[in-house]
Amino acid sequence: MTQIAIHQPNYIPWLGYFHKIFRADIFVFLDNVQFTKGGFTNRVKVLTPDGGKWLSVPVKVSLGDPIDAVQPTTPDWASRHVDALCNYYKGAACFKAVWPEVRELVLSVPQADLAAVNMHLVQAMTVRLGFSCSFKKSSDLILGAASDDRLVEIVSLLAPGGTYLSGKGGAKYQDPAKFEAAGLGFAYLNYAPAQYPQGREDFVAGLSILDAVFHLGFEGAAAIAAGSAL
Repeated sequence: MTQIAIHQPNYIPWLGYFHKIFRADIFVFLDNVQFTKGGFTNRVKVLTPDGGKWLSVPVKVSLGDPIDAVQPTTPDWASRHVDALCNYYKGAACFKAVWPEVRELVLSVPQADLAAVNMHLVQAMTVRLGFSCSFKKSSDLILGAASDDRLVEIVSLLAPGGTYLSGKGGAKYQDPAKFEAAGLGFAYLNYAPAQYPQGREDFVAGLSILDAVFHLGFEGAAAIAAGSAL
């Protein structure tokens, strides 16, 4: 049975995002839904000596703009993020081993809209982690529904009889009965990543997957994202 996960294209997101990708046969980027200020579409937390800190792509947004219409406003934002990551993580256990690839990953982003930037980074990271998944974009599909009805429509279109993989947060607004009525399966992903050494006494959770990469290397980060314990 084909398993499908659906999510907005977030900026170098946390381990749980890649756990969804690991579990899915098809991962659909909701690239043409409305941009949400204060979310994770243009920012993610990374680790600093003072704890978690936001790393944000500067954007200018008008009310109602979809993610694929949002443009970064500063041409050198990627190089600034590279400098910040180097400064924050140069003492991490695997920094020297992974830094050339991480640096190239961030600097290789296309000069395009925010959705294209994020999808490029997520797909490149997925390949580097060794995960296999087919990626689709909602903007390439002809859809008529909204909210969770749109999710039902996407799964029905791409994988009739398939199963929708939902994060725990989806319980607030998704109705499993709608999927069942459409002949689809529905499953919650109860993902809780194992803690790993960060070079400090207290573990800081919810950071970009790059935090795990800097401390564990790509293979270690892949194992955590897949759900393995250290």
